[in-house]
Amino acid sequence: MAKSKGRKGDDQGGPVDTSPPAPPRLRNKYKSEVAAAFASKFGDKNPMAHPRLEKIVVNVNLGRYLEGNKLPAVKKDTTVETLRKITGQKPVISYAKKSVSNFKVREGAETAYMVTMRRDRMWQFLDRLINLAIPRIKDFRGLSAGAFDKSGNYSMGLSEQGVFPEINMAEVDFTHGMNINMVFKNSTPDKSRFVLEQMGFPFRKEVSKEKK
Repeated sequence: MAKSKGRKGDDQGGPVDTSPPAPPRLRNKYKSEVAAAFASKFGDKNPMAHPRLEKIVVNVNLGRYLEGNKLPAVKKDTTVETLRKITGQKPVISYAKKSVSNFKVREGAETAYMVTMRRDRMWQFLDRLINLAIPRIKDFRGLSAGAFDKSGNYSMGLSEQGVFPEINMAEVDFTHGMNINMVFKNSTPDKSRFVLEQMGFPFRKEVSKEKK
């Protein structure tokens, strides 16, 4: 009778690890540290009214690489594999809603690949972004604090996928950037910035200009 495969320890005759996976580190930090710091700064002690990171959307726009209204296979395969590795999810395709003659884009053309992350996967991605990817950006001088919208959502861009340690650029046939959007609920630009700073986001320090 064939031996069934189990979780770690099963192949060595030891006990099978049935414990639940560890909760995301940043989610724990938000609950144990950031929420208290937010309540102290903004005077809002109701946790239900605090800003909440709802989802993170990663988008790669490929419209300018269309050839005959289709994406080359190399660019398509590389982009899909990149997003799968850094997010743990399979991306979905975004299609052009209307034709744009100046960019030679026809309605229905594949123009972008997108991944939307929520819950644990969202927190894990944010942790890797802050502590692994951003420190690898060349000539990094801090993130812009002016990229919040009126609802407190934050957007940032990366010029190449190689800042993520999951990507080996020696094995990549196509270099591309991406847009990362952090969507908040119950927030404003000031509140979202405070939360992200507490999480470790390295915003660029504003230098006040002295009056001459």
